Amino acid sequence: MPDTGRHVYTSSSCGICGTDSIEAVRKTLHFDISQDQRRVPADVLADLPRRLRAAQAVFDRTGGAHAAGLFRIDNGIPALLCLREDVGRHNAVDKVVGWALREGLLPLSGTILQVSGRASFELVQKAALAGIPILAAVSAPSSLAADLAAETGVTLVGFSRGTSFNAYSGQQRLASPLEAPRRATAGLAIDAM
Repeated sequence: MPDTGRHVYTSSSCGICGTDSIEAVRKTLHFDISQDQRRVPADVLADLPRRLRAAQAVFDRTGGAHAAGLFRIDNGIPALLCLREDVGRHNAVDKVVGWALREGLLPLSGTILQVSGRASFELVQKAALAGIPILAAVSAPSSLAADLAAETGVTLVGFSRGTSFNAYSGQQRLASPLEAPRRATAGLAIDAM
């Protein structure tokens, strides 16, 4: 009797590494993110993790879900367009992009993707392919994520924690709090990497 079982090779690695991967992403981009000139006041950007957390209903019940929130900032006022939660942060981002695709909103020009975890290469890739100009994470980005963000024109922010953040690429989209005098900005620290 012939062997009819499946034979699948799996690996624990992500399968993505180095400049070849960045080149592959660049070749598949459909949107020119570098043309997105929207600027975001630094204090508004720094406050997005708080806004994201306040909207996390699944996390409130379970304590074990990542979130991805899509924001638009108009006249210094953030609006949460879509929030999705999942055990995996990549899945949460896929749900946000899927929602936008279904709604006919791609490219997501002028938006910010705020995530509750780390900023990996894959999250930058998803943001770039969806036309999202700014990706902000509460934790660290990988070095490959920072490289890809710089290559694709995505503004990448990490360690965004309410009063400070690090900007790893695309600093031209960050407006100083002084350009937004309506908001209190005492104690905001920004470190451009």
